[in-house]
Amino acid sequence: MHEMSLAEGVLQLVEETARRENARRVKLVVLEIGTLSSVEPDAIRFCFEAVTHGSIAQGAALEIVASQGAGWCMPCAATVPMTEIYGACPQCGSYQVQPTSGTEMRVKEIGIE
Repeated sequence: MHEMSLAEGVLQLVEETARRENARRVKLVVLEIGTLSSVEPDAIRFCFEAVTHGSIAQGAALEIVASQGAGWCMPCAATVPMTEIYGACPQCGSYQVQPTSGTEMRVKEIGIE
């Protein structure tokens, strides 16, 4: 389950930010997760709750925002929507599609007090 190590990385970033800002606690963490990222939102929620136990982020709300996948189709020379990482181009059926978005996971916002 790679979501556990991802959640630990998020917590490390959150704790560093909280320390830098002299926060008393973290109330909110907003994650953007791409639909092509191979990160399962329910698993990251579970892992986030587990790794934040006993930390400054314990009890923080976790909001997940999905970003849609897109890729560059070489034969079409166009950006096309993608629903799976190795899927065919919805316009021409080619498998020569390079993902350009939707593969990321990033912390978008941290709410502190």
